[in-house]
Amino acid sequence: MEVSSLAVQRLSMARWQAAGASGGDVLGALAYGTMAGGPAPRGSDQVMHITARLLSDGGPQVDVWRSSGEVEAGRSGDVRWWRDANWLFGTVDLDEARHDMGFEEISRRAYKDIFATLTHGGRPHLLRVWNYVPRINGDGGGLERYRQFNAGRQQAFLEARRPVLEGAPAACALGTPSGPLSIRFLAGRAEPVPVENPRQVSAYRYPRDYGPSAPTFSRAALASLGDGRVALLISGTASIVGHASVHPGDVRAQTRETLRNLQAVIDSARTRCNAPFDIGALDCVVYVRDPADAPAVRETLVQHLGASSHSLRNAVVVQADICRSDLLVEIEAHAVAAGALLA
Repeated sequence: MEVSSLAVQRLSMARWQAAGASGGDVLGALAYGTMAGGPAPRGSDQVMHITARLLSDGGPQVDVWRSSGEVEAGRSGDVRWWRDANWLFGTVDLDEARHDMGFEEISRRAYKDIFATLTHGGRPHLLRVWNYVPRINGDGGGLERYRQFNAGRQQAFLEARRPVLEGAPAACALGTPSGPLSIRFLAGRAEPVPVENPRQVSAYRYPRDYGPSAPTFSRAALASLGDGRVALLISGTASIVGHASVHPGDVRAQTRETLRNLQAVIDSARTRCNAPFDIGALDCVVYVRDPADAPAVRETLVQHLGASSHSLRNAVVVQADICRSDLLVEIEAHAVAAGALLA
């Protein structure tokens, strides 16, 4: 059987477009940021645009996932996908108004189609999921829309007999002002190694204070990419200790707490692999609720990471609502390093 390896590279949108914004080795790509609410830059079919307002310098950025093998494209239900011998990258966008159903049901339907795609496509294991939820903190008829999303997502996991506790994929869920529920995902033939944060209650074990269904994700996931490299895929990380939000109203303190949680996830990941992951060598996406807070967030990151660190120089900062209304900042990240998973 053919074996393919996977690589990820962060490029400016300008560089991506100058190179032709395409290529037979591109499995998928996520583009972050628009300039002051302008239209999304053009790209290839594989580019899934996260049309959030850009708050960092350097213009929109693209995370490009490249395969060493042949890539084919297809569609399964509402899911568009690109796959090689080992990996699959997909996207689904569902608008509740067009489909005349509630948001919980839209969320269940989206994940049901994702799982059907993975099962039939032979890449059954979700590694990383990016969820963009319209009006995430809004009222959904007596239940916050994020909580509706969690209920629909968990129901789809249960129906597909997927793990909702240990073994759930890395994921994030950010808010958009309007539009469809947009989900992007990376899957593979081999199961990822889930990573949790000892400073936090696992999200899938949150008490019912946070809704009737707990969020279904791990704090991070480790995956062997082939060619002697390991990827660390870190979920959206915020100012939460135990299961409670901390430092309400203080964006600097929340940013510092988020960094402590990122370090804890990296430390935990190091017990599951021998790759030398470092907080200063991440490719981060920083989501800030209030654009006016972006300078304070950057200053705090400079203080703790250093202005010349890869994590800061390569960071993308965009405006987005966070899954809890009292959270002001969230950071997701990935890194790839030489090494292997431990038995």
